[in-house]
Amino acid sequence: MKPLLKSREVAALLSVSEPTLSRWRAAHEGPPHVNLNGIPRYRSEDVEGFVNDRVQDR
Repeated sequence: MKPLLKSREVAALLSVSEPTLSRWRAAHEGPPHVNLNGIPRYRSEDVEGFVNDRVQDR
């Protein structure tokens, strides 16, 4: 299993602030996450899928 990403790492990858990522979680709009003892963590493949799902053809 790959290490899980922290919110800070995912926010940096997506070029958004941590509060934006938090709002997305609350609204169920951001990348899928898992809660470990109430702390959100992300699988790298889920973050990549989130980005890929939003790629727009030119």
